[in-house]
Amino acid sequence: MECRERIEKDLDLLEKNLMEMESIEFKGEERAIIERALNYRDDSIYYLEKGDYITSFGCITYAHGLLDGLRMLHGII
Repeated sequence: MECRERIEKDLDLLEKNLMEMESIEFKGEERAIIERALNYRDDSIYYLEKGDYITSFGCITYAHGLLDGLRMLHGII
């Protein structure tokens, strides 16, 4: 799998994970974590479009980590 394809696949997975979490009512700092994950997603897309696959992959990986922590706290994983 090419770098670009891998990142696009991870972006799709992130969107799926975000949709699974829509029914959860996040509080306080949890909302800040979601916002940070969304910012990293946006950064990943930005770097992907620039052809900087290493930075793009790092950003999307970090976004997944943030969401995974919240998903674990809410029993989704």
